[in-house]
Amino acid sequence: MKKNAKRIRLLLADDHPVVREGIKSSLSAYAGIRVVGEAADGLEAVRQAKKLVPDVILLDINMPLMGGLEAARKIRSIAPKSRILALSMHDNREYVMEIVRLGASGYILKDSSPSELVRAIEAVYAGDAYFSPRISQHLLKAIASASAKGSSSFMRTLTLRERQVLRMIANGLTSKQIASRLSITFRTVESHRDRIQKKLDIHTTAGLTRYAVEAGIVEAE
Repeated sequence: MKKNAKRIRLLLADDHPVVREGIKSSLSAYAGIRVVGEAADGLEAVRQAKKLVPDVILLDINMPLMGGLEAARKIRSIAPKSRILALSMHDNREYVMEIVRLGASGYILKDSSPSELVRAIEAVYAGDAYFSPRISQHLLKAIASASAKGSSSFMRTLTLRERQVLRMIANGLTSKQIASRLSITFRTVESHRDRIQKKLDIHTTAGLTRYAVEAGIVEAE
């Protein structure tokens, strides 16, 4: 990490002390991330989010008093600048779709490696989306099975290239990765992203992902 570089302020919400301690221990090796608060239930997560306004909230889906889904809904209204990274031991499709609709920027499984967790935190902090590989498959299936009505509306709104870029954004790829996949420049990808955001009036990666899931991005153009 560069000298004077801003550290990512992380709120860690999980009801199991051993999990929180394990995550803190893993992250202690990374100078760019600092755990500024902890919560053992959903209510406390909401209170801490309001008090601390962290950069990223690592939010367990299943917690007592208030589940992660309801906590995410409340956090979006009281701390809209904080990015939510869902954490779960389950790759349940319903959980994935709902947390994305509620504004989460990513979803990572508890059996992920510490290095993947760091990548996920850094990605959502940077404004990108991050989903564990198994979770990405759920998004792809949801996109492929979206209604024809939604797909038709979606296709009339965006150009072919813009649909390709939006699909890749929804799949969790960064602008650099999209540029490599499509053999175009990073600046061109950013231009496409800017036009997509203006056309849809959606200005976050999480919001674009939600739109893609709900509108329906089909593989066959």
